Amino acid sequence: MPTTVFINLPVSDLERSKEFYTSFGWTLDPSFSNEDAGAITISDTIHLMILTHGHWAQFTDKPVADTRSVSAVINAIGVDAADDVDTLVEQAVAAGAAEGKAQEFGFMRSRSFSDADGHTWEVMWMDPIAQTGDWEAVQAKYGDQQPA
Repeated sequence: MPTTVFINLPVSDLERSKEFYTSFGWTLDPSFSNEDAGAITISDTIHLMILTHGHWAQFTDKPVADTRSVSAVINAIGVDAADDVDTLVEQAVAAGAAEGKAQEFGFMRSRSFSDADGHTWEVMWMDPIAQTGDWEAVQAKYGDQQPA
């Protein structure tokens, strides 16, 4: 059975965040959404819970980090094709995201964006050959490019 991942993020404006995350094809699950939380389905095994600050406080005694000015976590999402990296990031930027850093290694590429609360997402693609760890095959196809 595959592992299911639930990412929980505190947001300052729940409705804005629901609109943002559903604008590029992720879906809102109304069964687990209310005035305090939005359940977003990214895939069959990845789910995002966006929570008001008040609801977030029920899960931790720590203050909410202002991720617009400090780094807390980078949520990375793998996509099936190199062009899908651009598609998802461009949709996020069109919905109001700030674009972040990009990386290009030939066999692997990524671009990132941050939502209105500063939560950073990296969208990445890796050639299936590289996923095997066979660096000789990767070098034969792409040369000596390797991640830093």
